[in-house]
Amino acid sequence: MDVRIGIQNVAREVVVESGQTAEEVAAAVSKALTTGGAELRLTDAKGRVVIVPAGVIGYVEIGAEEQRRVGFAHS
Repeated sequence: MDVRIGIQNVAREVVVESGQTAEEVAAAVSKALTTGGAELRLTDAKGRVVIVPAGVIGYVEIGAEEQRRVGFAHS
């Protein structure tokens, strides 16, 4: 699943390919933003942890998981 995080005053967004479900990511974002959490902590598909300070998050876009296509397309 693709997660894009916009950071305030930064032109480039943080992109994480997460192994977590959309519900898990949404819960982590909600907790970081509403309960005064100091950080948003996500785990990517390779097991690496990405930490973003909650106070600088501009937006979080949670994308649907896509199946990767293998092979050649015919036109």
